[in-house]
Amino acid sequence: MAAFHSYTAIGMREDLSNTIYNIAPTETPVVSSIGKTKATATLHEWQTDTLGAAANTALVEGADAAAFTAVPTVRATNRTQIMGKTVNITGTLDAVDKAGRKTETAYQLAKAGQELKRDIEYAILGNVAPVTSASSTAPKMASLQTWIRTNWTSVSTGSPAAPASPPGSATRTAGSAITTAAFTEASLKTAMKAAFNAGGTPTMLVVPPNQKVVVSGFAGIAASRVWTDNAGKSTKAAAIVGAADVYLSDFGMLSVIPDRFMTSDYASNNGEQALILDPTMLSLATLRPFQSTVLAKTGDAEKHQLLTELTLQVNNEAAHAIVADLSP
Repeated sequence: MAAFHSYTAIGMREDLSNTIYNIAPTETPVVSSIGKTKATATLHEWQTDTLGAAANTALVEGADAAAFTAVPTVRATNRTQIMGKTVNITGTLDAVDKAGRKTETAYQLAKAGQELKRDIEYAILGNVAPVTSASSTAPKMASLQTWIRTNWTSVSTGSPAAPASPPGSATRTAGSAITTAAFTEASLKTAMKAAFNAGGTPTMLVVPPNQKVVVSGFAGIAASRVWTDNAGKSTKAAAIVGAADVYLSDFGMLSVIPDRFMTSDYASNNGEQALILDPTMLSLATLRPFQSTVLAKTGDAEKHQLLTELTLQVNNEAAHAIVADLSP
């Protein structure tokens, strides 16, 4: 007698997991590490200052006090940038029974919030000059690479923005003749020394994934061994260390942090960069915090706009350093 098989039967329910698996990265190490402050206008301003050079001061006994020469502070600015996402879900899609989420609107809004946080990380790490708002022009903040002038190192022939332009007002100089070269420990030491001499104490080395691999190949790493707890077992296991999570320089310790959202410098040669940062000397200045607004209903769908308006505040650009024109 022939058996009745599953592949001929009618009415079997689908086997659909109630979990949605999304491996897209959501880590934003720079945004998560830097300070937070408030902006009150679309042109956000702050002041920087420095001390005079150290000198072997000597006064003649009984001499009159010397004349005082005041050095004014420097006024720095950045433009706020409006960043947003739109969600538009039909009434039917929210009403039907779905796997993995109760309502599509809530799920898509949560997803848009994660995307927006990644967009902020991407925007502040770039080499983009500020853009002033106009009738058909979206405002943009000056990103981090346009600010660093004092402690600027290239493994090739690149250069920072022209000295005549205020920090944060122009992109770094590229040019068709610029080539790339490998990231070296010597170039990192040069940048750290420059930051130290300028008074900075950076603690983060933020690099693209390719450069994280290069840093892990700096002298001494390949021969290192550590003992691990062997996944909780009573015995110990020897592990080969093939990665550098901390770089101890002559001028301080750096946490080596790979960032997926660091982009190439120039479209022509795909150069990359390493950012040496002091997170206490960076802030996100927010004019409008994250907000979700229900837009006007024009049919059988619900529209939401999720947005924020903010800018990057580089408290003092001399606190940071950059090594540019790195081979990807």
